[in-house]
Amino acid sequence: MQRERSVKVSKYLSKHLRHQPERIGLTLDEGGWVEIDTLIAAAAAHGFRFTREELDHVVATNDKRRFAVEGTRIRASQGHSIDVDLQLPSATPPPYLYHGTVARHLEAIRAEGLRPMNRHDVHLSADRETATRVGARRGRPVVLPVDAAAMHRDGHVFRVSANGVWLTQHVPARYLRFPAPHRSRMI
Repeated sequence: MQRERSVKVSKYLSKHLRHQPERIGLTLDEGGWVEIDTLIAAAAAHGFRFTREELDHVVATNDKRRFAVEGTRIRASQGHSIDVDLQLPSATPPPYLYHGTVARHLEAIRAEGLRPMNRHDVHLSADRETATRVGARRGRPVVLPVDAAAMHRDGHVFRVSANGVWLTQHVPARYLRFPAPHRSRMI
């Protein structure tokens, strides 16, 4: 499968399994699952055709493991803006997690912490490299370390998705380590 086609199918799946299933007539169950045959038929009925083999390829090769398959069903692993319950158990996080962002968001993050915005949860990475890639999607990345151990001690709940993304409802600013402000140099 060509990379361009794989990306196109992946984006289509993300849109309809995370955000707008109703747009193609899908109804996800409470856990976000839908029958694969139903998904393929709905997509075809709305002008986007792909095969089961293409879907399996996207699921198997997606570097972010965005999708989970269980028997004859598929769902997005996390990142939903629609109401689903992924039924992920709480988990003890590593001492530090990381959030990738860009500098233009730092002022709001300093004031409000990390909020889920239009998603169910704040997404955190287990390593700096992943957080850097996430932040780089929107510009020059800034990685914020999160004192997850302190948050957990203070009663914040963490869950980890099937693809290793750490999820929590909110990260108050006091648990974040911000970069030192850049000082302007006089020339």
